[in-house]
Amino acid sequence: MSSSAAPVLHWFLPTGGDGRDPGGVTAVQGRTAAATRRGADLGYLAQVARAAEQAGFAKLLTPVGLGCVDPWVLTSAVAAVTERIGFLVAFRAGLAQPTLIAQQADTFRRLFGDRIALNVVTGGDPVEQRAYGDHLPKDERYVRTGELMEVVRALLDGGTADLKGRHVRVENARLHDPSVRHPVPLYFGGASPEAEEVAARHAEVQLLWGEPPAAVAERVARVREKAARVGRVPRFGIRLHVITRDTSAEAWREADRILAGFDPEAVRASQERFARMDSTGQARMTALHGGSAERLTVSPNLWAGIGLVREGAGTALVGSHDEVARRLFEYGRAGIDEFVLSGYPHLEEAYRVGEEVAPRLRALTEAAGAEAAGTEAIGTEADGAQAGSPQATGTQAADARAAGEVAA
Repeated sequence: MSSSAAPVLHWFLPTGGDGRDPGGVTAVQGRTAAATRRGADLGYLAQVARAAEQAGFAKLLTPVGLGCVDPWVLTSAVAAVTERIGFLVAFRAGLAQPTLIAQQADTFRRLFGDRIALNVVTGGDPVEQRAYGDHLPKDERYVRTGELMEVVRALLDGGTADLKGRHVRVENARLHDPSVRHPVPLYFGGASPEAEEVAARHAEVQLLWGEPPAAVAERVARVREKAARVGRVPRFGIRLHVITRDTSAEAWREADRILAGFDPEAVRASQERFARMDSTGQARMTALHGGSAERLTVSPNLWAGIGLVREGAGTALVGSHDEVARRLFEYGRAGIDEFVLSGYPHLEEAYRVGEEVAPRLRALTEAAGAEAAGTEAIGTEADGAQAGSPQATGTQAADARAAGEVAA
């Protein structure tokens, strides 16, 4: 995210159930009662969606998995009872053919306009993949994902697709009168080298999980370099939980309350399951805490406690509204353009994050943009000064120092 770019904030739709506490929501892992106290019915999920819409979020991420309701059916129903908010619809690559996926997305945009994006999920739990009937090894799943994204992109852009790939074979595929005036961006997550190659070649937005900013910056730089080799410039998003309160002490008390509520047996079972998964991203999340509750603060305000019981995104920003906004701003400086946020429970926290954190993040971004514009103006004046003039050079340096002091 550039210093002047407006941050794009999305929210999460808890289609596996919701509650005040994180926990297992997948059918493979086992479902935690505290995490699913509020059922994933249309009435409640519509409430969350309307709250996120009113709070100013751009899109809602709808996850995919055995413990979630089907995202296509659910988002179509929720879109009908909301007005503006978009949907980042996750789907498992390989469980449907790309022409059908493109047709589903095109139907959605015909009905609801530019309110859809696609989140392509390769899958990282072999047990769940086999439950879906998918027996490909990890490296071949990524080959298939790349082929699928190539076809979906061509069709949604109004083109014809012919591909004889290792896993995807389509002939003369096209959509009937596609609604191309509404672009459908492809989001994609994955941390392995194979995933980064797919992201570089096919993703409009590469999604990361919440590692410390330095690690995020390293990954962003690596994917950018790979994408540049094939003439592409992707955007980057990050998936984070948020525990934000009026004061830092209040926020950390809430984190402590959540941690105290974890069943040690649930933590043990979750960590065993995560260890057998072949997801590089999951391995990186687990490595942040190593399954231990003794070292959960892995970066300023970045708490890995949620990853003790929840797969996927396992870190939360914990702190006052100002602290959380500053940390999000730092991720923007590390290259993040979009933020997919969540909090427990998702209904109340949508309002809290939208009303308290989002304005502070916008203010930080606007201040940085104004500072950058001022620096650029000073540089322009310097270019116009007489070359080699000691008096002019001294004046420009003083002005630059003064500008820096004011900005500080």
